[in-house]
Amino acid sequence: MATASPFRIVAGGVRVALKVTPKASADRVRGVAVDPSGVTLLLVSVTVVPEDGRANKAVAEMLARRWRVPRSAIAVTQGAADRRKVLLVRADDPAALLARLEAAETEEGAKS
Repeated sequence: MATASPFRIVAGGVRVALKVTPKASADRVRGVAVDPSGVTLLLVSVTVVPEDGRANKAVAEMLARRWRVPRSAIAVTQGAADRRKVLLVRADDPAALLARLEAAETEEGAKS
């Protein structure tokens, strides 16, 4: 049985469902989890406080570095003021980006 993914191809890129923990001890991706409603989420922690969009900016910057995409390619499309968020990672070739993101998270998860 295949594991559900927080990544989905959409028009213009890849949609990523997140659960963000602000004020954490480190900036990191903690893994993947399925919430009680069955939605698969990428679990992300950042050290900054959730004020004036700082946590959203920190999440986007960390994920841009991790996934090797331009920061300008990442936008919060839902949940800007919530711990649960949806990002759009823009790409000309969403299928290639999806494969790269899933590979990056699989490789990082294997290191943990």
